[in-house]
Amino acid sequence: MKEKEIEIKHVYKHYPVANKEVFTALADIDISFQKGELVSIVGESGSGKSTLMNLIGGLDSQFEGDIIVSGMNLRGQNDKALDKYRKNTVGFVFQSFNLIPHLSILDNVTIALTLSNVSEKEKVERATAILSKLGLEKQLKKKPNQLSGGQKQRVAIARALINDPDIILADEPTGALDSSTTLQILDIMKEIADEGKLVIMVTHSEKVAAISSRVVEISDGKIIRDEKNKKYKKAKVKKDKSLERAHKGEKQNLSIYSAIRLAFHNMWASKTKNLLMSFGVAISIVALVIMLSFGSGLNGYIDGVSNSFTNPNIVTIAKKGDDLLGAFVHKPFTPEEKLQLIDELNGALEKNEFDFRVTNENLKPGFSSITGMGITAGFKIEGVEMETENVSYIYTTPPYYSDANLVEGTLSGNDEIMLTPAVYGTMQRLTGEKDIVGKKVTLTVTMNGLEIVKNVTVSAVIDTAVIQSVLAAYIDYDYLKAICMEKGMAEEAFPQSEFYIDTDVDTAAFLNDYIRASENYSGSVEDGLTSMFSEMSSTISIALAIIACISLVVSAIMILVVLYISVSERTKEIGVLKSIGARRKDIRRIFTSESFLIGLLSGVVGIVLSLAIYGIFVAVLNAVLGFAPLSLKWWYFVLSLGLSVGISMLSGLYPSAKAARLDPVESLRRE
Repeated sequence: MKEKEIEIKHVYKHYPVANKEVFTALADIDISFQKGELVSIVGESGSGKSTLMNLIGGLDSQFEGDIIVSGMNLRGQNDKALDKYRKNTVGFVFQSFNLIPHLSILDNVTIALTLSNVSEKEKVERATAILSKLGLEKQLKKKPNQLSGGQKQRVAIARALINDPDIILADEPTGALDSSTTLQILDIMKEIADEGKLVIMVTHSEKVAAISSRVVEISDGKIIRDEKNKKYKKAKVKKDKSLERAHKGEKQNLSIYSAIRLAFHNMWASKTKNLLMSFGVAISIVALVIMLSFGSGLNGYIDGVSNSFTNPNIVTIAKKGDDLLGAFVHKPFTPEEKLQLIDELNGALEKNEFDFRVTNENLKPGFSSITGMGITAGFKIEGVEMETENVSYIYTTPPYYSDANLVEGTLSGNDEIMLTPAVYGTMQRLTGEKDIVGKKVTLTVTMNGLEIVKNVTVSAVIDTAVIQSVLAAYIDYDYLKAICMEKGMAEEAFPQSEFYIDTDVDTAAFLNDYIRASENYSGSVEDGLTSMFSEMSSTISIALAIIACISLVVSAIMILVVLYISVSERTKEIGVLKSIGARRKDIRRIFTSESFLIGLLSGVVGIVLSLAIYGIFVAVLNAVLGFAPLSLKWWYFVLSLGLSVGISMLSGLYPSAKAARLDPVESLRRE
């Protein structure tokens, strides 16, 4: 008694229709098939032939009854078991060939082995041998559209045979072929059966049925005829042992490398679309990199300018005022408040394990940001007295100013003041004099309603960086204190700033950070202005970065839409992959790999464009402004590449999940 390859016992298949009714496609099918048979299943359209083939092939697992293949009952099997079954036990041949158009003939055949993670060498050797046996050894590198119908069907047969299955299921294998080509395909199918495989063909053709060893007729879902062809002569064909897979079924998983390689082939088939999509994402990457570079460069420029006019070893401590300008308009320190400040600073230093301690001796007094002070230029040119020019601020000279800060002249002492370039330029305009340094001016200082008037000499023009355009004058603290005491204004001589000089940069940095975070104290005016400008530039940079990120979100939506459309366009391809054993995980992995490659390509293109545009911006800004507030950091590229890949893969999650969930039967029907 011959071994039964397939046993079908009392199988029913129902489809739901409108109004909760069902359509019975198969009713009480009870039949078995054996190895070496060439079976034709015939019947009218809608009789249930293809439905039965789908059940035998494991494409549809929703049925009643039992289908036992080599001892395994297909009913109740999970997706993993059915995927493995389709991969190793059955091979499909379709009427419309269902070749993947963008893959070569060789890749179309080897794709089943790719899903099984077979080595490249073994894949090529097996596919070449089978294609050569079918007379296609010269067509390996061609695409399906370069072949005739008969050649395409032979490629489909080669794909069905590549995994050395026990069963070949052919759905109208000659339906799209002419008569001479039909005979060639039927000869191949007969030879496959004569080698010992079970071949089941669904057909309308009497010519196909005539060469079969057995004909099964179905009508309205029932078997009405099952007869053997007495004229059928089985040829003695020696099975080609070289085409048998020695380790069939041992390796089942599509590797990440193979998925990426397959994804690359898929992307290359639509390279124009993918390049345009990647370019769109790259524009967002460029925007992000340039915005980050601008923010970093602007902050760096402000810090650089500030640091060039300050000393990192010096701590400036001022007492904040009460109004909105409290960071710039300060209150004086009383002796008691100075001692309180010393205790507070030492407490912070001790808590943070610094050895240094602040003392009354190592704090140097100073004034800053006193309102209500005026400076008058007292010149006469041809007997005409010049107008009075008021300054907005007057400061005592901070200890971090040195000869390096002087535009011209010398640091001020008794009976001397220094001017910012803004005041100096104004006085030049008012007096008509080009050289003001060394000229006498009348200094009027008003403090708490008390007025001091002194004739002083302009000793220097001092470049004060961030406040160089402010109308301000600088005076020596000891001199200012002396003239206040001279007028009986002791309280007015209280310092508004304290300066501490230390050679330890870390200690100074800690104290500066502590003062900056304090609610009661502030740093130098320069530091206050620098912080204000830095915050403004940071805010602008963050706003621009947010805009760039919004464009990344738009890019992500674009990728999602394109991949979603791609799934719809490739539905039949997905059905083919599932028919040869692709798991849901494999389908997801292929589409996720495509998302990864799109993100990677977008990131690389974005980086290249960013470098080019950055270079253009730097050149233009240097030419126009004389400097370029842009700073490109290496981690911007890492961030950009990561974001590009990340948003692309996130955008691909839904399309890949949708592709994985597609029903193989419905997918194969899609035109």
